[in-house]
Amino acid sequence: MPSRPIHQVIADQPFVCVPIDLSVRAVTQLMKERRQSAALVTEHGVLTGIFTERDATFRVLAAGLDADATRVGDVLTHKPQTISGDKPFGHALHMMYDGGFRHVPVVDRSGRPVGLLSARDALALDAEAFSTELVRREEITVIL
Repeated sequence: MPSRPIHQVIADQPFVCVPIDLSVRAVTQLMKERRQSAALVTEHGVLTGIFTERDATFRVLAAGLDADATRVGDVLTHKPQTISGDKPFGHALHMMYDGGFRHVPVVDRSGRPVGLLSARDALALDAEAFSTELVRREEITVIL
């Protein structure tokens, strides 16, 4: 599984992508509606940053900022580490572990977002492998 290319892991997974001038409230509402824990923020279509639940908590709520008046561009994480879709999933996991973050934007060669990889994706792959292993064991039990 760690050698699986990232583009296969994120295939058909929705992600939130917003312009830099959108309000924090609008971004967090989109995140809630789409059940996403982060949003990729763009300027002229190119990734400029990432806004996560942690950013909302620590940079907006804890700072006492008005979510309606604060632009997401003022409180996002600038220039996050990114990865291309052809890299192995294990490489992204290593990046997340070393960097202490839970999300890695997936971008094309021009820096445009094509997806978002999260630590949750690793759990989904583990659950898939676990399910396959359970089925295999049940088949062996039936044979024996």
